[in-house]
Amino acid sequence: MINLSPTLKSKGICSLLLVLLSFGISQAQSTHMATYCNPVNLDYTYMIYNAHKDMSYRSGADPAVVEFRGEYYMFVTRSMGYWHSTDLQNWTFIEPEKWYFEGSNAPTAHNYKDSVLYVAGNPSGHMSVLYTDNPKKGDWKAVPGIINSLQDPHIFIDDDDQAYVFWGSSNKYPIRAKTLDKNLRFRPSEETYELFNLNEEKHGWERFGENHSDTELGGYIEGPWLTKHDGKYYMQYAAPGTEFNVYGDGVYVADSPLGPYEYAPNNPVSYKPGGFMNGAGHGSTVVGPGGAYWHFASMAVAVTVGWERRVSMSPTFFDEDGLMYMDNYFGDYPHFAPATPGKKGEFAGWMLLSYKKPTKSSSQVDDHDACKLVDEEVKTFWLAENADDQQWVEIDLKSPSTVHAIQANFHDHESDMYGRIPGLFHRYEIEGSEDANSWKTLVDRKNSFRDVPNDYVELAEPEKVRYIRYKNIHVPTPHLAISGLRVFGLGEGQAPSRVESFQVERQDDRRDAMITWDKKDGAQGYNILWGIAPDKLYNSWLIYEDDELLMKSLTVDQKYYFTIEAFNENGVSERTEIIEVN
Repeated sequence: MINLSPTLKSKGICSLLLVLLSFGISQAQSTHMATYCNPVNLDYTYMIYNAHKDMSYRSGADPAVVEFRGEYYMFVTRSMGYWHSTDLQNWTFIEPEKWYFEGSNAPTAHNYKDSVLYVAGNPSGHMSVLYTDNPKKGDWKAVPGIINSLQDPHIFIDDDDQAYVFWGSSNKYPIRAKTLDKNLRFRPSEETYELFNLNEEKHGWERFGENHSDTELGGYIEGPWLTKHDGKYYMQYAAPGTEFNVYGDGVYVADSPLGPYEYAPNNPVSYKPGGFMNGAGHGSTVVGPGGAYWHFASMAVAVTVGWERRVSMSPTFFDEDGLMYMDNYFGDYPHFAPATPGKKGEFAGWMLLSYKKPTKSSSQVDDHDACKLVDEEVKTFWLAENADDQQWVEIDLKSPSTVHAIQANFHDHESDMYGRIPGLFHRYEIEGSEDANSWKTLVDRKNSFRDVPNDYVELAEPEKVRYIRYKNIHVPTPHLAISGLRVFGLGEGQAPSRVESFQVERQDDRRDAMITWDKKDGAQGYNILWGIAPDKLYNSWLIYEDDELLMKSLTVDQKYYFTIEAFNENGVSERTEIIEVN
């Protein structure tokens, strides 16, 4: 299961790292910041299911997050274990005593009355239900029975003790279900219930491809997850494909776990097609600190392979009409953390200071220059000539700005690492300066033993600087590659004025709408917000620089309402008048 990095071998420090591992886990795992920023900064596992092709990359996807005895557990595809948290923000990896040798695949988890935690997710598709009353230890036992032919399973036990298994991962077959006899080895019923399938002819967002553009292949329906709220059953499902920017979750609602289910008019409910990190599908919904709901989902990196992914989290709500929705407005900017009193999930208001600002670096390989650090494209990256402590990169914010937080997103370039590798860590320092001569430390990871591939750091106190400098010390990979060095805070200038000439034209194919507007001077980008009523603009699409969007995610017979706002490093404009589109 473990294959140590050639870089670690060559530096002769493997044994030292193993000795320091336990210290590194306990030292500074919890940051207790007031904010978080997607993607979630887990110590993601290196995948093994493309190892035969020498394809090395970290990934985390299909998160099943559950509360158990007041704490939280996250089960993620092929991770060789799972994560534990007390606050939904700071996560510690658990290597269980017993687990799937290949890692679980699209796992499910269910808390049964705080007495037992059930899990299933055998990669073969034929699985026993696992259970434990001590997930921190991970002494899992298997129910002596097998449920056959499951992909993307979800186990749900209702308040009346009736158990169910739901599953589906296909561009042909629907979400299906069986009842389970919990008291007889979780034996499944003979009868299979077909709940619902994609309806791409009516639901534009279920169409396959980047921006729903594939006209040949059908979308995939995947990842069922059932949430019970106020006596209603909300069956969430993913579509159309995990590697695409438009991967999201929809929901059907019923009065019983087996339906009949009704399509929610505000679908998709979890959707993040624009920005630095895209996608918000195949998720799970959990009640977090203070009773607030949170949705965890998959985001696409999809550089080395389509299955290269990360985990996202977003605040989740049920409105007065019972509509479920996840808030992905500025979904990869800083938001207040689940445990922050009175502000759970709110956008922090810190803007992106680094977008397309001038850069310079110690070195680069081919066209992987430092500009790739600030282009808000996770698929591009700066690649240094080597990974030693002589490598650095500098960003000129062009004017003094108040910096509140910085996120360093490391990329895997020909890493040749596989499985769960102990002792990985990142060490670096980020400095700030007003004049590029006198520097102060903003982020100090010089002595860290943490593995932080998507490291988000909220500064203890905001700092006014113009220049940002990353200084490398150590990365666990053979190459130093960074896809995004993202600086958040507030500039000292003016936010853009309100957008003009905003138009939305429904196309002959009513799943589509052409949206246009006039560019605003000084704007970095725009947020298009839409929904099924003026007070239900639950979806948003963040776009940098452009002045048009062909949106292909609408429902044929649904009326919509649209507005737009502009933003830059100084703030956000007023929104336009809401447009009704029949």
